[in-house]
Amino acid sequence: MQNTQQKPNFEFIALMASLMSIVALAIDTLLPAIPAIGETIHSTDPKANQMFVTMIFLGLGVGQLFFGPLSDQYGRKPMVYAGFVVFGIASLICLFAPNLEVMVIGRILQGIGLSSHRTIAISIIRDSYKGDYMARVMSFITAFFILVPVVAPALGKFILDHFNWQTIFYVHLFLGLLLWIWFWKRQQETLKPEYKIKFSPKSFVSGTKEMLRHPETVTYTFVSGLITGAFLVYLSSAQHIFEDQYGLREAFPYIFAGLAISIGTSTFTNGTMVMRFGMRNLSLAATVLFSLIALSYVLLFWSTPNPNVYVLTVFLFLQFFCLGFMWGNFRSIAMEPIGHIAGIGAAINGFVSTLISVPIATLIGSFLEDLALPLFVGLTCCGFGATVLILLSRRKRLVFLSRY
Repeated sequence: MQNTQQKPNFEFIALMASLMSIVALAIDTLLPAIPAIGETIHSTDPKANQMFVTMIFLGLGVGQLFFGPLSDQYGRKPMVYAGFVVFGIASLICLFAPNLEVMVIGRILQGIGLSSHRTIAISIIRDSYKGDYMARVMSFITAFFILVPVVAPALGKFILDHFNWQTIFYVHLFLGLLLWIWFWKRQQETLKPEYKIKFSPKSFVSGTKEMLRHPETVTYTFVSGLITGAFLVYLSSAQHIFEDQYGLREAFPYIFAGLAISIGTSTFTNGTMVMRFGMRNLSLAATVLFSLIALSYVLLFWSTPNPNVYVLTVFLFLQFFCLGFMWGNFRSIAMEPIGHIAGIGAAINGFVSTLISVPIATLIGSFLEDLALPLFVGLTCCGFGATVLILLSRRKRLVFLSRY
């Protein structure tokens, strides 16, 4: 199995985090501009405008099916370059979109292009690290990555206040070009020639069969989909909740930033604790707590109007603090047994989890009108569903280990 287990340096962590962060930048800087974009393209329904966010995730899921396997044949770096090209073309489509339909097509294509960044970053990390050490590296990378959601909405609002929403897309293109140059100059190819796998339907089918041989990989792929779906509801509806339901248009970027800080703090903490407690124990404890916090909100505010905004943000802060102990660990556990097919494995893992998360977000988001309660109902259902799957997986793993 390909694995160098070298000690990570700051630049490597920052570069991998930047590859992932361009995805968050393309999503979060646009949140304050959703009403303005909707007005320009004659789409005033907040539920329909949630597609500006959810559809980019659809593209992220679909694109991984191509970029992941192709990176196993041609190498990691060429696929990142190809993703940049697709992202650039898609951004131009969004810039000149005359209506909602064309804008949605542009956002899907943006997601397809950006899927190369996320998938290849994970493949590069898996080429170099494994086990709890990989989880530690992922945690530090995710902690850097979380800085983008902290500043992105405020950046989007600043651009919107001084220029127009189209400028946001030009900023995406400029920053993407800088990242492309950095990656080209500083990142070495991590896929060794002897580990290259020719892309074909047969290799894809064999990769899928290989993944199915590992119950933990399957389980944590589904778990990632459930939790990502729950978070995607918040991401796509946060602007509607805080600006429309609470009337906090000016404060929204700062509230969003504060909640992102909670994820970053816990993700960094996970990186310092995972070597001691293990990624499986930390992720299970966080998932249980995540579910109980959501359930508490549902029980307290089932038949009442929205609570005070401070109460809402405290609940969300606690929920998102748990996420920092979940996302990186879930992906690391899923990828641990399949390092020899990291490209195809990351692609299938990302595609399946997205295939689960987007319908969940769309369904729950359709109930978000005058109350934030449906968001927490969704968080509760997804959280407890993930907990059940993890417990079943741990039980099977313990039985397997006891036999051998």
